[in-house]
Amino acid sequence: MTQTLPTQAPPAPAVVPALDPRRTFAILAVILTGQFMAVLDSSIVNVAIPSIRGDLHTSGSALQLIVAGYVIAYAVLLVTGARLGDRFGQRRVFIAGLALFTVASLACGLAWNELSLIVFRFIQGVGAAAMVPQVMTLIQRTFTGTARAKALSLYSAIISGGVVVGQVLGGLIVDLDLFDSGWRGVFLVNVPIGAALLVLAPRVLPAGGPRFERKVDVPGLVTLTLSVLLLVLPLVLGHEQDWPAWSWILVGASVFGFAGFVAIERWVAARGGAPLFARRALRAPGLLLTAATLFVIMSTFGGWMFVMAIHLQSTLGYSALHAGLLFIPMGLTFALASLRWDRIPANLHAAMIPAGLVLAAIAMVALGTLLRDGSDFGPLGWILFGLIGLGNGLAFSPLMTRTLAKVPLELAADASGILVTNVQLGVVVGIAAFGTVFLSLAGSTALSAAHALGGTAVATGLTVLLAAALSACAAR
Repeated sequence: MTQTLPTQAPPAPAVVPALDPRRTFAILAVILTGQFMAVLDSSIVNVAIPSIRGDLHTSGSALQLIVAGYVIAYAVLLVTGARLGDRFGQRRVFIAGLALFTVASLACGLAWNELSLIVFRFIQGVGAAAMVPQVMTLIQRTFTGTARAKALSLYSAIISGGVVVGQVLGGLIVDLDLFDSGWRGVFLVNVPIGAALLVLAPRVLPAGGPRFERKVDVPGLVTLTLSVLLLVLPLVLGHEQDWPAWSWILVGASVFGFAGFVAIERWVAARGGAPLFARRALRAPGLLLTAATLFVIMSTFGGWMFVMAIHLQSTLGYSALHAGLLFIPMGLTFALASLRWDRIPANLHAAMIPAGLVLAAIAMVALGTLLRDGSDFGPLGWILFGLIGLGNGLAFSPLMTRTLAKVPLELAADASGILVTNVQLGVVVGIAAFGTVFLSLAGSTALSAAHALGGTAVATGLTVLLAAALSACAAR
């Protein structure tokens, strides 16, 4: 069996060295703030979509690329970012990624047309892909026992909780329109935070830790990137062009691309190289099932957030702030479930995960049905939004935490890279797929945008039920 770590690499320490509690708090604060920024940027732009459309005169496809372009780069480069961290040190790569992310955020805020914004968003994703994998690895190598479990729960809460907070914060920034910045403020807000972290990170993050001569799997990286683009681009662009033949050809080509990626990974491993997805990490207990489950969960979550942001502002005519505030119940219940799920008796954890997803699916379909006739978002909508957050929180954080707790320390970087890659690829596919369903139905002569939301809600609900079935196996 080919291993990712060279045989001459020093073994990871069996016990994580104890650090001063104030130092560990500072480390966690810095890396989770960086993680929060990266996650925030995958959703904060959602509520700014109508403003961007009006200012830059963008098409529906361009809007999807502005949202998904960031996540595409973020997703396909995550494992490579983890490798670079192991090779050059987590602190160094975290700071480099943070610097690129901050500069790209400034460039997004100064973008002059839709193409420049798409390009700068892609560069933002590259910076996030370098920064984010170091977060999980630093947690695994800094904390142990119950402290690690708590840190992982906070990490999981930020991954999806940040998506919801992004909706609220984005709405507030757009509505405040500070210095006449409009939608540009949702990107510029990262600049002072990133600058502050760039000052703190060199002083706080540990410089030590084992380093390994990790190779970058260039053939695998190129094949995976092309395969993702072959899948996402026709989904995003096809509906506006009435699904021409080339769109179906590209989707079919993506299937061969992913098959080619598997073959290339096996070839790289057979030659003694370091494939993007190391065999040892893939064979960790429950990792593959968890990765598949998280992919499906986040595809529905990301797609639903994108669709709801458009519906609340474009169909119901709410302001960006009004639309953002409506997501608060989902954020609060998600955070509560993510941070307190371990209070539930351990013998119920396996059943809790699929039960939470079933609850989220029912609430999602009910909310779509409630709004399908163009009704305003009333108290019942708030309750259903809260149930969606509660259900997802009872599933996402426990799945992530329980699986990573079983991963050996020396595989922390690879395992976290695999899981977070699937989370982000799920967001990409969800925005492309469910965004396309919604925009296609909304553009029909037979269905209004409100009816399109109802149809999309049914599609997302069925997909969440698939995630529930997968999680029932993964949680065992």
